[in-house]
Amino acid sequence: MKMNNHRFSFLQRGRMLVVLALCQCSVLSSLSQTVMELIREKPAYASCNYNTYPDSIPENLTPSPAGKRPFYLSHYGRHGSRYISDRSGYDIPYRMMNHADSVDELTPVGKRVLQEIQIVMDDTENRWGELTGYGREQHRRIARHMVERFPEVFCSGATVQAKSTTVPRCIESMGTAVAELLQVQPGLQVTMEASKRTMNYMNYQDKKLRKGYMTPEASKAYVAYAVSRMGNSRLMEQIFKNPDIVKEIVEEDYFNYYLMKMGLFQLNTHLFQNTYLMDLFRIEELYRLWQIDNALWYIKHGACKLNGGKQPSSQRYLLRQLIADADSCLRLECPGAQLRFGHETVLLPLVCLIGINGYDLATDNLDELEEKGWRCSDVFPMGSNVQFVFYRESPMDQDVLVKVLLNEQEATLPIETDCAPYYHWNDFRRFCMEKLSAYSLN
Repeated sequence: MKMNNHRFSFLQRGRMLVVLALCQCSVLSSLSQTVMELIREKPAYASCNYNTYPDSIPENLTPSPAGKRPFYLSHYGRHGSRYISDRSGYDIPYRMMNHADSVDELTPVGKRVLQEIQIVMDDTENRWGELTGYGREQHRRIARHMVERFPEVFCSGATVQAKSTTVPRCIESMGTAVAELLQVQPGLQVTMEASKRTMNYMNYQDKKLRKGYMTPEASKAYVAYAVSRMGNSRLMEQIFKNPDIVKEIVEEDYFNYYLMKMGLFQLNTHLFQNTYLMDLFRIEELYRLWQIDNALWYIKHGACKLNGGKQPSSQRYLLRQLIADADSCLRLECPGAQLRFGHETVLLPLVCLIGINGYDLATDNLDELEEKGWRCSDVFPMGSNVQFVFYRESPMDQDVLVKVLLNEQEATLPIETDCAPYYHWNDFRRFCMEKLSAYSLN
C-alpha cells in the first residue's frame, strides 16, 4: 500500500484547526452504530478496499418477469483477495518499532507486536500484489453462482468472452473463474484475453480528474472530518514504555493507522487465522479508521460536491463500452456472457457513475455519508463485481429488460420502472447515454 500524502499532510496542518476538529465530535447515529456492528461481526469491513468478499449471498432472486428469460450477462469484477501491493505500508510501523526497540522502549506487548510484524513481512516478501488462495476461492464461488443462477445464459454451447487487465492478479482471477465455469458447464465456448488494447476502458485512470480531486475545499473538509479520528494514545501506552518520550521517534497517527492496516491486510491471506495484531484494537478504533478511509474514497471517486462531483466520470469509457457490447449482443440469437476482470478504482466510480444503490450521492458534507448509506466497503470488497443480466421472450422481443446485481445482490438504479428490480433496457441505455453526453459537454 502506498502512503497517501494527502491523508497525512492535510491532517498535520489540521492539528491547528482545533475548533473545526471539535465540531466533528458528534453522537453516533443509528446508522453509524450499524457500521460498528458490521465491523464487530467482520473486522475486515473496516479496511474498506481490503474488505473480504461476503461469505454468503441471498439464495433467492426475484423471479423472471412473465414470459422472459435471461439470455445475456455483462460483468465487471475486481480481482480476488491479494497481498499488499508494496512494502511501504509495512515499513512505516516496522521502522518505528525497530527504532524504539533499539533504545529499549518496547513493553512486552511491544516486543510481541514487533515479532508479529516480522512474521507478516516475511510472509509477504516478493508476493507484492499477488492473488492469494483466498482470492482464487472467491472467484470460484462467484463463477459457480453465475452458472447456478442463470443456467439459461451459461448453457452448453453458449459463448463466454472473458477479458482481463494486464495485471497478473486479474489474469489469474479470470483464469480461475473460467476454469470453474467449465468445471460446472463443460459445453461452454470460452475465450480469454488480457491485452493492452483494452486497457483504455478496462483500467482507465483519468489523470486530469485524479490530479484535481483534492481541491482546497475538499482538503479543508477532509482535515476537519479526519483530524479528530486519528491517533491512539491507548495503543501507544500498551506498546511503548514511555509514550511521551517515544513520540520523538514514533508519529502516533502514522503508527496507529498502518499497524491497524497491517492487521486488516492479513485477513486476505493464509495468515488470517492469526488475529494478534487485530486483537490490539477496539471496535470503535477500527470504526474511526473506516470513517477516515470511507470519506477519502468518496472524495476520490464519488460525486463529491467539494471537487465538482465529476470523479465518477473517470469510467465513462468503460460505461460506453458496456453499452456498445450489450447493443451488439442483444442482436444475437444464442445466449452468452462477457466477463471483465479489473480493479476497485474502476468498479467504485462505475457504480457511482451509474447510481447503483444510491452511490451517485452528491454532497459537500462528509458527515452525511453514513447517514445516507455511502459505504465503500459494501461496494468493492476483494472479488467485488457488477453483473448486468438481460431478459427477453425471444430474439424478436423489442422490450429487453435488465437487472443489476452488485456483489450478487439485486440492486436499484435511479430510473423509474414498472417492474423492479428489472428495468427496461431502452430506459437504462438512454439514462447512461445522457450522463455520458452531459460530461462531454462540460
